[in-house]
Amino acid sequence: MDLFEHLLSAAQVWLATFAGVFLRVGACFFVLPGLGEQMIPLRVRLGAALAMSLLLTPMLHGEIAITGLMPPRQAFLSEAVIGLCLGLALRFMVYALQTAGTIAAQATSLSQIMGGASPDPLPAMGAILSLAGIALVVLTGLHVHMASAFLQSYALFPFGALPAPSHLAEWGISRVSASFALAFSLSAPFLIASLLYNVALGVINKAMPQLMVAFVGAPAITWGGVGLLMLVTPAILTSWSAAFDATLANPWAAP
Repeated sequence: MDLFEHLLSAAQVWLATFAGVFLRVGACFFVLPGLGEQMIPLRVRLGAALAMSLLLTPMLHGEIAITGLMPPRQAFLSEAVIGLCLGLALRFMVYALQTAGTIAAQATSLSQIMGGASPDPLPAMGAILSLAGIALVVLTGLHVHMASAFLQSYALFPFGALPAPSHLAEWGISRVSASFALAFSLSAPFLIASLLYNVALGVINKAMPQLMVAFVGAPAITWGGVGLLMLVTPAILTSWSAAFDATLANPWAAP
């Protein structure tokens, strides 16, 4: 009878630890690039979160003390907020690719081509870059890096430790601004090409007013934008992948 009570008590502790880990992992996987996409079925996301929680529970069993020292509501809130912030830190990097593609499409007059080919209302350039970036990080072992990121998050934010709202606001603002800055730098080749195109078009129009430069320039900027996308996409994805790895290594630091 004593053995049965001991096993029952140990099982309750392990189950409570698993539930605590799942709170943080599930919130993160809700917005995580790759697994958090709208095209991924909810059951697949739930299964991945359960599998990751099952993997992390033995590693965190000694660090997570769920002994009723805090109200369950506080534990639910803190773990969900921390997991959501961890996922948003990586989601902002995908938003940087989408924003860069939108800027590039607007600069090269390609914003209306294939605008609804993805779940998000993005131009073709944004959809291509974001899907390529997500595929790249998934193929390079996103699940392994996420397991390490979760373990590090418990060292910074123990179970039930809710970050200060002021710190969260400052962190969120810095992440959003860094995302836009990265998007602008990634789309710089298209902005420079658009500037040169418009300057050249203005010079030609000034030299030959009778020439319909719009009919000549529209196909040129379209094909030029497609060709430039083919040339600079490897460099864009390489730079973005380095920034993504830096964020994944330390998602809580201000950029």
